[in-house]
Amino acid sequence: MQKLTQLSNLYFSLPTPTFKRYLYTQIDFKSKLIGILGQRGVGKTVLMRQVAQSYGLSASKMLYISADNIMKTLSEIAIEFSSYGGELLIIDEIHKADNFALELKTIYDFVNIKVIFSGSSALEIENSKVDLSRRALFYKLHSLSFREFIAIKYDINLPVLKLDDILTSHQDIASQIKKQFKPLEYFKYYQEFGAYPFFTEGELGYNLRLNEIMNIILDSEVATIYNVDSDKINTIRKLLHLLCASVPVELNIQNLASQSEISRNTLYSYLYYLQKANLIEIIGGNFKNKKLLNKPDKIYLENVNLYNILCSDKNIGSIRESFFISQMKINHDIKYSKIGDFIVDDKFIFEVGGKNTGFNQIKDVPNSFVVSDDTEMGFGNKLPLWLFGFLY
Repeated sequence: MQKLTQLSNLYFSLPTPTFKRYLYTQIDFKSKLIGILGQRGVGKTVLMRQVAQSYGLSASKMLYISADNIMKTLSEIAIEFSSYGGELLIIDEIHKADNFALELKTIYDFVNIKVIFSGSSALEIENSKVDLSRRALFYKLHSLSFREFIAIKYDINLPVLKLDDILTSHQDIASQIKKQFKPLEYFKYYQEFGAYPFFTEGELGYNLRLNEIMNIILDSEVATIYNVDSDKINTIRKLLHLLCASVPVELNIQNLASQSEISRNTLYSYLYYLQKANLIEIIGGNFKNKKLLNKPDKIYLENVNLYNILCSDKNIGSIRESFFISQMKINHDIKYSKIGDFIVDDKFIFEVGGKNTGFNQIKDVPNSFVVSDDTEMGFGNKLPLWLFGFLY
């Protein structure tokens, strides 16, 4: 316990950013068991420290541990810490602990202590033999929005926008934002290195760090959680590159399986793993327990920065649509639309394209909008793509 306490004190002594991610305001701090899931590198560890510090407890009342650096079980640590007056236990990388679900259940049921834990996006919470749903509140932390990137890099804090406000008042909103910075210039930076907060550690090495993180997600998290052999992980890596090169409107599942040299059913399993790990985003398909109920309509990399490390020949259309989906999916339902590109919340039709994209495909369609890249200001039902980066 002495060594764990020393490491914990170092954790709490680290500088804590004042800016808080969008998820911070959504967390129920009164809950006894809080789980924060997300892709490696999105900022879960910092968020947990911010949440912990909000309780106003003394250092002796809080303990931070990483599940990959402990010799005892989680429940043993919790019981011992509680006996010394501990009130808050923070567990990082819960997926690396043996029988973590059972251990958390034991702590919840028998130890008078609050627990905050983080885990991989790929964590199979819902398929665990121990049901944690009645005990824990789970939250998912996604990659940075364009708004969050601007706040962290340039210390320009702007409010989250509602979709309805963007659709009805985008010209006024964009005009006000333009007074503080050049949207297209900053949007270009975001597309290069803005989806993960570790860009603050150095932008020149950003892609190297991102590539390392992706390899850890595949070689460690996906391989361990889904019991995938190393040679199959290489096949999954090849699949990612194929997805990167594909044009969404030309998605052909059978061709994708043939190029990956795997069966159709195996392809569906791998797509499920990649989506759970937050490396891809699937529109349509409707997975249930690794089985695809219907064919995916479109598949994208989860955020625009992943295209920089996976694509030798990036498709600009895929990147635009990937950004739109990554910003929209947090608070809205997105489906494929045969008219335009997407239908959001079963109400709004969106066609996503370049600055010269017109209304040909959605002419005379109610509640339809063109989302235009390389456009600083919109007009009427034509809106700038970058503005959707303020939805969270």
